[in-house]
Amino acid sequence: MQRAILFLIALILSIAVHEYGHALVASRLGDPLPRSQGRLTLNPLRHADLMGTIVFPLVAMFSSFPLLGWGKPVQTNTAAYTRRFSRATGHMFVAIAGPAMNLVLMVVSSLVMVVLVRVGVASNSLLLVVEEHLIRLNFVLMVFNLLPIPPLDGGAVLAWFLPPSLQGIVDFLQRWGMLVLLGLMFTGLLSLWFTPAFHLYDYWLRLIHGLLAA
Repeated sequence: MQRAILFLIALILSIAVHEYGHALVASRLGDPLPRSQGRLTLNPLRHADLMGTIVFPLVAMFSSFPLLGWGKPVQTNTAAYTRRFSRATGHMFVAIAGPAMNLVLMVVSSLVMVVLVRVGVASNSLLLVVEEHLIRLNFVLMVFNLLPIPPLDGGAVLAWFLPPSLQGIVDFLQRWGMLVLLGLMFTGLLSLWFTPAFHLYDYWLRLIHGLLAA
C-alpha cells in the first residue's frame, strides 16, 4: 500500500510537470489563456483531473490496466500565438512541450537518484522509491503521449508533419482516435510502440547503474 501511495504521488507530480509544459510554451508564444486560467504553475492541484489523475491510476494499480493517467487539458488559443510561427507550428510546439517536460523530469530524477545513492541514502528509502517511480513514469508518459494519435500530443505532431493531401488521415484520427487507442490497448498492439522504446529505457538504466558503480 505504501508503494502504491508513493506511485500515485510520483504520477501526480509527473502529470503536473507535463501540463505545465503545455501552459508554459503556449504562454511564451503569446497566449494569455493558460495564465488567466491558473495553469502556468507547477501546483499539481491546478492540473489534476479527478478521473485521470486519481481514479483511473488507483484502479490500474489493482487491475491489469496500464499504469497511466492524465491531467486536465491545458486550453490554448492558437489565434493568440506570435506571428513568428504559423498556428499549426505553434500548436505543435505546445503539444511537444508536454513530453519534453517528462523527459526533463526523467533526467533530473535520474541525476538526483545518483546523488542520493552516492551520499549514502539507503536503497529502500522512501525518497529513492519516489525517484525510481519518477524515472519510470515520466518515460512511459513521454512515450505514450508521443503516439501519433489524437487526442495525444503526438497527434498534433503528426498533423504538423503531414501534407495537406493527407489531411484526411488527421481528420479520421481526430474523430476516432480514442477508439483507436482503446483498440490498441485491449488487443495488445500498443506493445509494438512501447517495446522498441523500452530498449532505450533499458539502455538508460544501464547508464544510471554505470554511474552508480563508478
